[in-house]
Amino acid sequence: MDKGESGATAPVDGALIDAAPVDAALIEKRIAEVFAEADAEGRLHAVDIDAPGREIGLGVDDQVVIASVFKILLVLEFARQADAGQLDPRERVVITAPGRLGGWGTAGCADDVEMSLRDLAYFALSVSDNSAADALVRRIGLDTVRLLAAELGLDRTRIVGGPRELLESMFEDAGATDEAEFAAVYPTLTFERLRRFRVLDPRHTTSSTPRDITTLLGLIWRDRAGSPAACALVRELMSRQVFRQRLASGFPDDVLVAAKTGTLPSLHIEAGVVRYPDGGRYAVAVFARTASAAAARTAVDAAIGRAARLAADALRPR
Repeated sequence: MDKGESGATAPVDGALIDAAPVDAALIEKRIAEVFAEADAEGRLHAVDIDAPGREIGLGVDDQVVIASVFKILLVLEFARQADAGQLDPRERVVITAPGRLGGWGTAGCADDVEMSLRDLAYFALSVSDNSAADALVRRIGLDTVRLLAAELGLDRTRIVGGPRELLESMFEDAGATDEAEFAAVYPTLTFERLRRFRVLDPRHTTSSTPRDITTLLGLIWRDRAGSPAACALVRELMSRQVFRQRLASGFPDDVLVAAKTGTLPSLHIEAGVVRYPDGGRYAVAVFARTASAAAARTAVDAAIGRAARLAADALRPR
């Protein structure tokens, strides 16, 4: 069941539990060690959604690349517009060959795909479909997403463009003119060359801070980022994400995880909310950077889950 805005601190026999003080320094040191053991540098912020002053963090106000975590804001704006009657979520959109950006979902299809705006939103969050997200950007407007970030007080969140703009910047930085040429050039690039790509530099791409991202999640989970219906839709779609190797890997099966990944060369990212059986809810944003461009780094993904578990457990009532 979606807890939404109801509930505060987990009750026991009708009484509220007083949260014990957190030894933040000790936990943060252990989290840094978890990332170091995976040969990664990490940033993390975790906050008790129902007691926002309780938090654990590592580099919480550092500017970081957010990659596809941007899609949370994008789908939230879609949900707000749909709930306000500004667009019909059943409106049909055709993704053709020029609109396919590569990757999962419609982005990797061989033929034209037609679906509704709300199904595009589902694909954007569940499988991080770049073409679906790009179609939503075209329909609702990038400026409205920027205005939403400002409205929600996400002062450190900077949105440069949608998936297409970011992909095209990678083409330019690689000296390629299209996806086919980029695919041929990419394996020949040194890691030092890749590190200079604008999409990996928070000063030149869509970026935020771990604190801004957990603030966004907290607002969505408390129904304060829009109408209850709009927030509920985002929570539902995030709970249907298929990728379970990062945040979810650190928690037992009875802990519900609703999250959104982000991945770029050397960057492993995930932000989401974990909900324990007693109702405790914790927003966690984790950003890991490695010294190689390998996309499949199971140790780093596992470290994200372990670090998130350390942080969330530290915020739990004793």
